[in-house]
This record gives sequence, structure tokens and C-alpha cells, in this order.
Amino acid sequence: MRLDLHLHSTFSDGADSLEVLFEMAKQNGLTHISIVDHDTTRHVKYAIRLGEQYGIKCIPGIEISAYDFKRNRKVHLLGYDFHDNTPHIDALCKPLLERRHQHSLWQLEKIQEVGFNLNLDMAMNYVLDGGVLYKQHIMNALIDAPYNSIEYQTLYRNLFKGDGVAAGDIIYIDAFKAVEAIRADGGYAVIAHPGQLDSFDIIEELVPYGLSGVEEIHPDHTLEQVRRIVNIANTYELFTTGGSDFHGRYGAVLTPDKYTLQNAGNIPFIK
Repeated sequence: MRLDLHLHSTFSDGADSLEVLFEMAKQNGLTHISIVDHDTTRHVKYAIRLGEQYGIKCIPGIEISAYDFKRNRKVHLLGYDFHDNTPHIDALCKPLLERRHQHSLWQLEKIQEVGFNLNLDMAMNYVLDGGVLYKQHIMNALIDAPYNSIEYQTLYRNLFKGDGVAAGDIIYIDAFKAVEAIRADGGYAVIAHPGQLDSFDIIEELVPYGLSGVEEIHPDHTLEQVRRIVNIANTYELFTTGGSDFHGRYGAVLTPDKYTLQNAGNIPFIK
């Protein structure tokens, strides 16, 4: 088996459609994938149908934008293999998506005020499936340079980071409630890229609420962090997952083989 359990599509902040993702998965010899678009399950049924067409097992997935209010830091939660209907996840995530969209509209207005040639139609032209405006869509409307370029990164930092005119963020979902919602809808809750967000400390606290796994393989993880994750997983009897966190041109250039899981023996929903 060859798996990538962390892909994003045009249903959230990914640049590629579901069809393109499945084409790429087929070309790279993947047998199992999961599209974990941010804070939505709208993509799941369509992705499963495409998986059947391409002969690739598609695991229902989501990445919830959560928060550790005790330590004041972001914590992303992956949910896998949940039921067809997800009332608990939807109840948490729908208000968050509305907050995100409204915040992005505010960011767009602030960018317009400092003289950039940008309007809502230009930005929304890149919102293809999810209906929610993201910073990535705004950047796409502003600059043609690739994500990894100095030009892109400089503009992004100047607009959205520090004292940038469009800096700031929304209120995210409590991490404990996110885990509970995933479990209530029949899914497995997995903490995403703890090395990237330095969310190691909350793992032990989430276990009694139903945390089942931790993401081990991720482009931002160092070898030292991977070893720490494996030790935590063994200590609390959590399974480990991994993937590329692929966003297409909205993210870093990745080598698919490097971030593909080839051993899924400890993942309960992989058959």
C-alpha cells in the first residue's frame, strides 16, 4: 500500500480540483488517499465516487482549524473515516467557515485601501468549489509569482503577518470540542503536524477525549520531531499517519514519494 492521508483541494485552500488530485495520485501509484479540506465535509461524497472510478481507496477526511486556549496556540485536528452524515462536525465548522469568509472580505478591503488593484470578483474567481474566500485566493489575484518565490513570500508577509494591513486571525474551534465532534460522528481524531504548530503538549490532554492518532510523516517535521511523535504514540497507544499536506501551487513544492506512507499496519481504518 502507498498512502497520502493529507491532501487539500479547491473545496478549501488547495489549488487543484479533486479530479486533478486523483489523476496525480494514480500517476504516483497511490492506493489510498484522504482529502482533508479545512473545516468542511462537502468534498467527501464526490471524492469517494472519484476514488471508485480511479481504483483508489478514498478515506473520508477533514482538517479542523482548532485552538489550544490553555497555551494560546493553534492545533489542527484531522478527522478520518467518519459517518456519511456529520451533524456534530458541521455544527462546529459551519460558523467557523462563515467567520473565515467574513475575515477574508475584511482583509481584501484593507488591501484595497492601501492601493492594490484588487476587487472582490478578482479574488472570488479563484474560489472554485468551497464558497469560502481564503488568503491564498487573494494572493492568487494579486501576484503571478509561485508560492516559493521571494516575491510571493515578501508580499504575503507584508500583507498578512506582523503589522501588515491585513494581519490578524479568526477565533478557532476549541481542540477538545473538535476531537469530541469527530468521535461523535464515528470518526478517528488525529492531531495534525504537531511539529509544525508545536502542539505536542496538548496531546496527552486530548487522549481522554478520544484522540486516536498523531500525524508522523509531514514535510515540516524534523527527524527529531518524528522520533518524539513515535515515542508519544507508543506511550499513549496512538496510531500514526502521514501525508504531504499538498496544496498545489498554493503551497511548497513537494516530492510526493518523500511524504507517502508505505506502512499502514497500525492505522485501523486502512484495509
